[in-house]
Amino acid sequence: MALTFYWYPKCGTCRKAKKWIDEHNLSYEEVHIVENPPSRSELETLYKNSGLDIKKFFNTSGQKYRELGLKDKVKNSSEAELLDILATDGMLIKRPVLTDGQKVTVGFKEEDYEKAWLS
Repeated sequence: MALTFYWYPKCGTCRKAKKWIDEHNLSYEEVHIVENPPSRSELETLYKNSGLDIKKFFNTSGQKYRELGLKDKVKNSSEAELLDILATDGMLIKRPVLTDGQKVTVGFKEEDYEKAWLS
C-alpha cells in the first residue's frame, strides 16, 4: 500500500502524524503541501474518496483563511467553487492529508489513523 503524505514540515500536527506513520513502519511518499499542492483534480479525488464534507478540507485556523475572509465564502459557495479556492494555495488545505488512492484522512487524530491505516 503506497501512501502519499501531504504535509507542511513546520506544522506540529503534521510532525506528529509523520512520527506516528514512521513508528508504524508505513511506507509513504511525502509531498510538501505548500511547494507542491494537490491540483484541482487531485483535490476533487481526495474529497470524493474521503467521504468528508468539503468544508473539512479547509485549514480554518490558518492565517491565509482569515486574510481571505473565507468563513462566509465557505458557507455560501458551491462545491466546485470551494475546490477552485482550495487549489489556489496549499496553505488553505487542512493538513496533513494521507491517502492510498482510495482512503483519505485529513488532519491527524491517532484513533482515525489507527482505524484507516492499520486495519
